[in-house]
Amino acid sequence: MKLFTLSCVCSWLVPGFLPASEPVRDLKDLAKLEGRVEAVSAKVMPATVALLSEKTGSSGSGVITTADGLILTAAHVVQGADELLVVFPDGAQVPGKVLGANYSKDIAMVQITRKGPWPFAERGASKSLAAGDWVIALGHSAGFDAARTPPVRFGRVVSKGPGNFLTTDCTLIGGDSGGPLFDLDGKIVGINSSIGVSLTNNNHAGIDGFKEDWDRIRAGEAWGKLSMNPFANPEMPVLGIGMGMRRASTGVPVESVVPKSPAAAAGVRVGDIIDSLDGSPISDANKLLQVLAKKQPGDTVRLGVLRDRKSLEVQVVLARREALFEER
Repeated sequence: MKLFTLSCVCSWLVPGFLPASEPVRDLKDLAKLEGRVEAVSAKVMPATVALLSEKTGSSGSGVITTADGLILTAAHVVQGADELLVVFPDGAQVPGKVLGANYSKDIAMVQITRKGPWPFAERGASKSLAAGDWVIALGHSAGFDAARTPPVRFGRVVSKGPGNFLTTDCTLIGGDSGGPLFDLDGKIVGINSSIGVSLTNNNHAGIDGFKEDWDRIRAGEAWGKLSMNPFANPEMPVLGIGMGMRRASTGVPVESVVPKSPAAAAGVRVGDIIDSLDGSPISDANKLLQVLAKKQPGDTVRLGVLRDRKSLEVQVVLARREALFEER
């Protein structure tokens, strides 16, 4: 039985859709792509597990990424739990211990407490993904179901950011949270995070967010805050300014500058108009937030500023929102 039919993806042959790293130009390309999805799904299916908590009554998904049973999942799946029941697609059950989590990135780890080896999937990279790239999402939709294996959802990256997050059009529902997102090489590139209202516009925590916090999470440390608004994420990169509105023209007026902020250190002043960031035109505050969301704290950016009708450029080292708040 095919994992998806030609009718499911024929719309991607229509001109005007986002380009993919592996374009589908004809039915031959489509058949090749379908074969890769089937091969990847068969390979990673045994490592895609359901996670159940008797303590909280919650359930979600996860993916084993080491032979000794280290599971990657979403932080909101493990919140409030110390131990979880790990259920494999074939119904086998083993105990798991919750390790650490970064709630701001919605990433966490669980360790199977029985001796392996266990089936596992390798980790890939998320920062290199681009809009239009093909991806495969798995998860125990609506919870573990002994009558079927985790459904396979196939789609594309829609956008990157904010922070470590990325958005795809893979169709997800409740229970998929914490499940894995794979590239066409079968490597983990993300973890299912929040599910959109349309079910086809969903956020995933990028695997590179795990790499940055790996040792802390595996050691059992937990920190950060879950936020429904990704732009209010404590780990979002910020300039440290108050933004105003500019009618009938483009740019973002600087209404205030936070003391000891990146903007203050770079010499940004109240009354300046920000009109570009790293060469990208900034039309308004929303555009500035979108561009910043694709950056990381610690990145150095070139800020185009209009001051007293003169254009100048300053370099700003972005800071974490939470760190800037703590300094104040």
